[in-house]
Amino acid sequence: MFVGYAIGYYAIEMAMPFIAKLGYADQFESISRRPRTDWPLLIAGFTPIPFKIFTLASGAVGMPLAPFRRAIGAASAYLVAGAIRLGGEKAEVALRRHIEPVGWIALVLFVGLIAWLWLRHQGA
Repeated sequence: MFVGYAIGYYAIEMAMPFIAKLGYADQFESISRRPRTDWPLLIAGFTPIPFKIFTLASGAVGMPLAPFRRAIGAASAYLVAGAIRLGGEKAEVALRRHIEPVGWIALVLFVGLIAWLWLRHQGA
């Protein structure tokens, strides 16, 4: 996980000309200036999108290492283990059977939340 973070952190300078050429440099700078929280990484642990994408992005925007480490630990082990511990064997069977749909639902909810926040900000 930390290798992906380091790649994102150090490789973003090489990617910035491409990002600027696509016209997204201002948006990237805006994201980089915002306070970083670990909740997107917690949600990412349940999505079907490879987690490495989120580790690269965390490094690229300069997320501090402490919240990053806390989030990857929680996302990769504690959330699923906690759900199994609370629900027992039935929860484990259900997670194994339905983890992909749950992941897609988490992703859709996350994107919906981001869209709602963006639209709310645009209207303000």
